[in-house]
Amino acid sequence: MLPINRVKQALKNGQPVYGTMLVESASTAYIMMLARAGYDFVFIDMEHGVYDLSEVAGMIRVARLAGVTPLVRIPDLAYDLVARTLDAGAMGIMLPRVETVEQAQTLVRYMKYPPEGVRGAAAGRGHTDYRSAEPRDLVRHMNEHTLVVLQIERVEAVRRIDDLFAVPGVDVGLIGPFDLTISLGAASTTDPEVEAAIAHVLTAAQRAGVACGIHSSDPQQVAMWKQRGMTMLMSGSDAQFFSAGARQALSAMRQSELASVTDAGAV
Repeated sequence: MLPINRVKQALKNGQPVYGTMLVESASTAYIMMLARAGYDFVFIDMEHGVYDLSEVAGMIRVARLAGVTPLVRIPDLAYDLVARTLDAGAMGIMLPRVETVEQAQTLVRYMKYPPEGVRGAAAGRGHTDYRSAEPRDLVRHMNEHTLVVLQIERVEAVRRIDDLFAVPGVDVGLIGPFDLTISLGAASTTDPEVEAAIAHVLTAAQRAGVACGIHSSDPQQVAMWKQRGMTMLMSGSDAQFFSAGARQALSAMRQSELASVTDAGAV
């Protein structure tokens, strides 16, 4: 039996899903930790991350075994990146810096098998968990269960958002607030201009029946947008988690040291 995409199913049902981004660590143990923590999905970042395709393929395999839906942010719109990443077992692709309908249409074509797209077929690879599959079953299942994500992080994308979400096959519009802030020329991701643009995208997604999400370093910002109706919810990264944990531990040790000095002085 070919594996189902639980994240895509949940989003289609309007249910929230929770994930994070991997940008530095290629350790499969880290993916197991995220699974034990209860994450629904993980994005492996090939845009700003340090990974090559062989590392990504290994991480994808472990994510599938651990029960975390593996998704990949590709660096650019290229057929070989899309097809090889999907064949390795990625259950969805996110394209960054989307601005045009043509980009969205091309991404869908690259990700879907005919007649919906142009993806070349292979079985017995990561996307089938190394099982064989009949051609008709492979096409039907993968076209249904592969998640197509547009990253909305440019002013032009916001202006064309209704047209982007009208492209058949698009499942999610995921907002990158940091890049969107830069594109708008704003000072902060919480500026009213930025929040208005994000709200505009969310409203367009709800109107089009497309899931909407956000990736922010601030979990409180993500929680706020969840309350407004977003369902694909991402916060932080492996690098951020390590840095925050390291700072917290060091701060606790130093506080203990200060407390000892204070106690000694009181004597």
